[in-house]
Amino acid sequence: MTPTSHASPALKRRTLASSAKFIVALGVLIMLPSLSLRYWQGWLYWALFAGFTLGGSLYFLKTDPALVERRLAVGPTAETEKSQKLIMSAASVCVVLLFALPGIDHLFSWSHVPAWLVIAADIAVLLSYALVCYVLSVNSYAAATITTGVGQPVISTGPYAYVRHPMYSGALLMLGLTPLALGSYWSLLLVIPLIAIFAWRLLDEERVLKRDLKGYVEYCSKVRFRLVPGVW
Repeated sequence: MTPTSHASPALKRRTLASSAKFIVALGVLIMLPSLSLRYWQGWLYWALFAGFTLGGSLYFLKTDPALVERRLAVGPTAETEKSQKLIMSAASVCVVLLFALPGIDHLFSWSHVPAWLVIAADIAVLLSYALVCYVLSVNSYAAATITTGVGQPVISTGPYAYVRHPMYSGALLMLGLTPLALGSYWSLLLVIPLIAIFAWRLLDEERVLKRDLKGYVEYCSKVRFRLVPGVW
């Protein structure tokens, strides 16, 4: 990727502050429900995720500050479409529960996930996060909200040659494996509504992109699958 400009000091401060707040909030969300400092699965996941989050922020600040700027606006209040405000509200609730429930599971010893499976899930989560970062490196217009920018092209290279929403593929895989990485079988039940919410979001996103992004209808006719090649 060829950077179009250097990140301003203000953007750097905002990005690092946002990353720091997210990392702290994630740690509290994971660890507090467990009421234990011995919840090693939570510590491991948090440390790995924090490292990748900070590393990703620093990398894209250097290589694509415009992308970072676009992705700072996130969540239900940042959406302009009413449908997406509702979708992102539902997604936020589901994700909060996805990170918090494993701690409660640990507190009451409901699940007994073997250490090897926890570690394998952590590795898979990191690989999924890497996929998301790869998608971002290919598509500089991948904002955190459903919007189109002036002069925005339709991206059809890299992972976009195989599925229309590769970032959602990576994110869903990452979140879907999070319960196992946090040592919880019961939390896997939350993956079901999470899949439904992702499907709802991307279908609504396609409606907006077909309406507002020139060439997207033609792209959809060429790339048939949305999330998983050969499946859907």
